[in-house]
Amino acid sequence: MAKNNTYHPIGIFDSGYGGLTIMKKIVKELPDYDYLYLGDNARAPYGSRSFETVYEYTLECVKHLFASGCELVILACNTASAKALRTIQQKDLPHLAPNKRVLGVIRPTTEIIGNYTKTKHVGVLGTSGTVSSGSYLVEIKRFFPELKVFQEACPMWVPLIENNEYETAGADFFIEKHVKALMNKSKNIDAIILGCTHYPLIEDKIKHYLLPEVKLLTQGKIVADGLKNYLLRHPEIESKCSKTNGLKFLTTDLTESFDRAATLFFGSKVKSEHLNL
Repeated sequence: MAKNNTYHPIGIFDSGYGGLTIMKKIVKELPDYDYLYLGDNARAPYGSRSFETVYEYTLECVKHLFASGCELVILACNTASAKALRTIQQKDLPHLAPNKRVLGVIRPTTEIIGNYTKTKHVGVLGTSGTVSSGSYLVEIKRFFPELKVFQEACPMWVPLIENNEYETAGADFFIEKHVKALMNKSKNIDAIILGCTHYPLIEDKIKHYLLPEVKLLTQGKIVADGLKNYLLRHPEIESKCSKTNGLKFLTTDLTESFDRAATLFFGSKVKSEHLNL
């Protein structure tokens, strides 16, 4: 996709489909802007890959979004935010594109989690890669050092969701297994972060295995509100973003497969273009 002088969409990147749950909320909160979504489906999932591989793949996709006109890119992927964001911000942006910005989805949630707990015990449900990175532990400690954080990796949840098996009894088994495993780590957990952008699709099933008083935080609305605030605080970035209500979708895999699944995550019909990386 060639860059032109007037097309400067907000880039949204994910290894697959989950970032569309973030994009859905962002578009709802900030409908005037142009958006360019890139799903690296051909190389998904990222959750089990090494830090080095996730960094290399993420940087390649960020470079493409920059070349397509994006002044601001959101890593709408917890694994990429955990394993690649800091390196890209500190190592690559200064020489690659010093006036452009890359943001993630972990910080907006960790900035407010402390406001939702009375017991000071909070939980994180995420992929193996996100949990093993320790990013939520680091970020929550930065904002709320008094909190005790308990994590649970849920390696089967993303495959079940992406294969449209999340409504089955088999999915219920794995959802119950990991929710109960998390709560067994502390009976005092009263707020839980869904640390994967796929998980909103099984939010109701997760709630089924929790007491009503346990708050469940999904990232979409939180990230959208955070982006709105960021653009208000950074008019030098906001003024560069084009506003023609345009939505474009790219996938590194088959467009037909992407469009079917993406429509489920995004909540409305998606028509994508193929991208060779």
